[in-house]
Amino acid sequence: MLQLRRLLSASPLLLALVIGGCADEGSGGGGVQSEKMATIRSRGKLVCGVDGKLPGFSFLGPDGTYSGLDADTCRAMAAALFGDPGQVEYRDLNSSERFAALASGEVDMLARNTTKTLSRDSAGGNGISFGPTTFYDGQGMMVPAASGIASLKDLDGKPICVESGTTTELNLADRMREQGIAYTPLKFQTGDQTYAAYLGKRCVAVTSDRSQLAAKRSGFPDPDQHVLLPVVMSKEPLTPASINGDPAWADAIRWTVYALFQAEELGITQANVAEKLAEAKANTNQADLRRFLGVEGDFGKQLGLPADFVVQAVTAVGNYGEIFERNVGRASALKLDRAENRQWTDGGLIYSPPFR
Repeated sequence: MLQLRRLLSASPLLLALVIGGCADEGSGGGGVQSEKMATIRSRGKLVCGVDGKLPGFSFLGPDGTYSGLDADTCRAMAAALFGDPGQVEYRDLNSSERFAALASGEVDMLARNTTKTLSRDSAGGNGISFGPTTFYDGQGMMVPAASGIASLKDLDGKPICVESGTTTELNLADRMREQGIAYTPLKFQTGDQTYAAYLGKRCVAVTSDRSQLAAKRSGFPDPDQHVLLPVVMSKEPLTPASINGDPAWADAIRWTVYALFQAEELGITQANVAEKLAEAKANTNQADLRRFLGVEGDFGKQLGLPADFVVQAVTAVGNYGEIFERNVGRASALKLDRAENRQWTDGGLIYSPPFR
């Protein structure tokens, strides 16, 4: 054993050969070491943690299917891994459950309105590996339209409903402290409890991400009777996440999401991706397009994914712009503006690093 250690330490090339020989052959992994991807492939499906009760992001419909921006992120990953967006199992998780479920391996990834923060990302905190942000948001406040409340100052001395174990709870405390506003936080373990308390008039306001407030309001008996105050209390970059101990799996998630961003930038859609692929195959001079769509090069191999992972993901769910508009944009019930979620070429924050 000692001689083997000395031999390996003296020969980096031999070490690489030994490690490469331990890879999961025949899995499309290309020699990439990923215990998580090996587990997912062996199981035959991706287990994705979602909210499950948030219209526009992840919502279980009466027909038993999930819809929403976060649900589509899960489908894109299943398509990238298996070539089939249906090979995904959704696991509904509330804010208090999500990180424990990820750490224990109950879910392979989170795609559920989770804000990327230092304490969650750092090794000394939750130790989570975050992917690219899929929705830039900010915390807001919702009140009954008839309440006469027009600003945070008007909430002085009043009860506010908030879900515990979230950045929302901390942001609320910070903003009220900064402005010297006294308030009573009514804390609940789940979103259902929080909004039920608000509708039951136990509090005069409820706070969360502005997108979540709009989504929940859409399901109220009389949505027009509730308004969002013109205030943004925080930055909330909502981001898919995986465990920090498997960098290859984190890379696979990261670059699949980036592929959805890049596809929009290049004008590749769910409707024309097959045509673009045929074009790339026919024209050997289109080097960038050929590499992006897996016709040449080894991007997929480097990530432990099939060569055509981009084609599979876009075929399954479309590019990022299509996902946004369908689920939360002007074509949806929420009718949210893209705002910061526009492409960088249009003044937004959606930006993919180069596929090089």
